[in-house]
Amino acid sequence: VQLVESGGGSVQAGGSLNLTCEAARWPYASNAMAWFRQAPGKEREGVACIYLRGGTTYYADSVKGRFTLSQVNDKNEVFLQMDNLKPEDSAMYYCAARLARCSPSYDYTDSSLQRLFRFWGQGTQVTVS
Repeated sequence: VQLVESGGGSVQAGGSLNLTCEAARWPYASNAMAWFRQAPGKEREGVACIYLRGGTTYYADSVKGRFTLSQVNDKNEVFLQMDNLKPEDSAMYYCAARLARCSPSYDYTDSSLQRLFRFWGQGTQVTVS
């Protein structure tokens, strides 16, 4: 299993970027995919999670109304549209996957949330100035 990320880059505040993550060679029947981010000197935090057998999506409070996570054409691939970006959104963004649903009770500010996700991508940088 390999999570392949693309997108990211640099943008001015108020601008938009998007990220894509594909779960390559995925042998399992169901899964959820998520994005996390980690800024220098800070702990990793959750951003959003989507269950790929229904499309239910949940977001961290810090990105609600600005970020949209969606599945690409019934594939094990997700697209994160990030609008109205702020400097505090600058971080390394990581794609993650697990073999169960996302939960509406996730505390996206809790760094231990990452332990629920078994598979990880290498990360892609987002910089907002």
